[in-house]
Amino acid sequence: MATPVRVLSYNIRSLRDDPEAVARVVRANGPDVLCLQEVPRFWGWRAQRRRLARACGMDVAAGRRACGLAVLAAPRVRRVHREFHLLTPDKDLHRRALAVAVLEVGRARLIAASTHLDLADGPRLRHVGEVLAHLDRARARYGAPVVLAGDINEEPGGPSWTLLTEHFQDGHATAPEGEELTFSARDPRRRIDGVFADPGVEVAGCGVPPDEPGDHVRATDHRPLRADLRLPGADLRLPGARVERAD
Repeated sequence: MATPVRVLSYNIRSLRDDPEAVARVVRANGPDVLCLQEVPRFWGWRAQRRRLARACGMDVAAGRRACGLAVLAAPRVRRVHREFHLLTPDKDLHRRALAVAVLEVGRARLIAASTHLDLADGPRLRHVGEVLAHLDRARARYGAPVVLAGDINEEPGGPSWTLLTEHFQDGHATAPEGEELTFSARDPRRRIDGVFADPGVEVAGCGVPPDEPGDHVRATDHRPLRADLRLPGADLRLPGARVERAD
């Protein structure tokens, strides 16, 4: 029996706009897994991240100060492992990374990963290759399907996006639900955020969710991307799994 899981990907621009609106957006969508980009990295970053998790009714499952990435999990989701990988550096460009949380949702297991790729074409494409290699190893290590979410900084049809879709399902292209364009929140013109799922994961629907209160514009410069997925049903307990304290 398949296990439903809702994933939300969200670039929150270091909470520079309206943190309360960010939390309202998250709560309105009720994700089981929240993949964040541009999480605060300076001046009390740890307290800000934990405060946001509490406001969303979630726990920090993965992420570090570096590169502003985090994966949050709802109370019904159990974190059994986490990884964090710095991608190769480029002079004068922001350092990029990959945050990974191995999660159990009921009797199903999921590898949830968050990334934020570069604006520059060459580094972005190289980093996609590194991300895929890290996720291949995680898939083999934990025996679970992968869902990768993030700010790709490229639209469908570009080389980095195309490389991702050679390995994953593009959530919105597979099962469009809601609106398509994710950037900017004030004037949506581009689809640069994505949720990508392994072929064994069923994508029931993926897109920008409704926003009747108008919080998308208040919260940050990206719109959230919501994906309703169904995981293969099995009793997938990790041998010797342990819960680790988030930073």
